[in-house]
Amino acid sequence: MKPAILCCLIFLCLSASAQQHNDTKIPVLIRCDDIGMSHSVNMAAKKVLETGMPVSMSVMVPCSWFSEAVDMLKLYPNVSIGIHLTLNAEWKQYRWGPIAGVKQVPSLVDSLGHFFPSRAKLFANNPQLAEIETELRAQIDKALKAGLKIDYLDYHMGAAMQTPETRKIVEKLAAEYKVGISRYYDEVDVDGGYSAPVGSKLDTLSSKLSALQPGGTKLFVFHVGMDDAELSAMEDLNPFGPKDMSKHRQAELDALVSPSFQALLHQEKFRLVNYRNLKEGH
Repeated sequence: MKPAILCCLIFLCLSASAQQHNDTKIPVLIRCDDIGMSHSVNMAAKKVLETGMPVSMSVMVPCSWFSEAVDMLKLYPNVSIGIHLTLNAEWKQYRWGPIAGVKQVPSLVDSLGHFFPSRAKLFANNPQLAEIETELRAQIDKALKAGLKIDYLDYHMGAAMQTPETRKIVEKLAAEYKVGISRYYDEVDVDGGYSAPVGSKLDTLSSKLSALQPGGTKLFVFHVGMDDAELSAMEDLNPFGPKDMSKHRQAELDALVSPSFQALLHQEKFRLVNYRNLKEGH
């Protein structure tokens, strides 16, 4: 047999073996939400990015710290970037409004031009579907104009997926911009550490990860942040938000980047993926 043909056969065998080995591993997807919401959240996200692991991060385009998030995300090839489609502004001391402008989407805002703090209040205002599409499109366009490579769409507080009609808008935009949608692959949501007490987030997450069994891509959603003056001053206008939000976000960050949790994530039985991997089919 000619050497060139032999080398080719060996390569194909090794590739097939590697693929088969990959297929036996449990895919784990880490998604961090609310990037760009605040400087504190961005600095927490940076700590996650610096681990080097594949990670997905969902960006809030209407927020004041979006530009900082853009500059940061461009530095890390291990991140898959999504748009955290935003139709709510839930913080008492920190409100934001539409990218498209209040005059273009008047049914989406309150009397001060801010998004409503909850889905219930937004949909009680009879938001117009055309205006929802206008605003969501404006958020995607701004992110692209800023130079972000977008792999997927996501939805802050679930508002953009509230009804079958709004869901169709998101699906239409994803198809038009040729991006994926979070939870539209084979993801299996893992109830991670968001609702766990501050002091037990690491143990909770570690137990959840260790107990995973094959079947679908396991999705862990994180809301990281720093327990600093900026984030601790923010008060959720919705009763369902966790008290001491900044402490919860700091604890999630600490758990995610801790050496013990990172060691678990990198065990042989797991395969870390992000939405770019899923979008490209590997």
